[in-house]
Amino acid sequence: MFYRDERLALFIDGSNLYAAAKALGFDIDYKLLRTEFMRRGKLLRAMYYTALLENKEYSPIIPLGDWLNYNGYTMVTKPAKEFTDSMGRRKIKGNMDMELAIDMLEMAQHLDHIILFSGDGDFRKLVEAVQRRGVRVTVVSTIKTNPPMIAKRPNVCIVVCMIFIC
Repeated sequence: MFYRDERLALFIDGSNLYAAAKALGFDIDYKLLRTEFMRRGKLLRAMYYTALLENKEYSPIIPLGDWLNYNGYTMVTKPAKEFTDSMGRRKIKGNMDMELAIDMLEMAQHLDHIILFSGDGDFRKLVEAVQRRGVRVTVVSTIKTNPPMIAKRPNVCIVVCMIFIC
């Protein structure tokens, strides 16, 4: 439930949301997403967190980031690290959990309602800490997340598969 006069912020775990949308076979219309939450309350921030590869290969994240910045989102990035695992497979590591958590805690005092787009169970303690500060938290996720969803705890409102299709 949303109230027209409440101060809202979106916190989007970019890689988690991308993986969920891909697994479910749909694309997200970020413009419609932002517009919808502006309609529901006073949207103060729309934050998008993702790691970027710093190599010469083309990355679709670059134009997405430019578009998000132009359309009212704040994109938070850091360099991803590339490595080869013990099986010889190329892996990329670029966890943005700490950046998202710190920003959410710092902004909580200025917000009434936070909408977290992630199913990452690592955010459970963060959600609890923000709730103790009197801020409502809505988690937007899907039941197809792995590791288990953050919302497997009481007092977290979860919106399962809130779809904004391009």
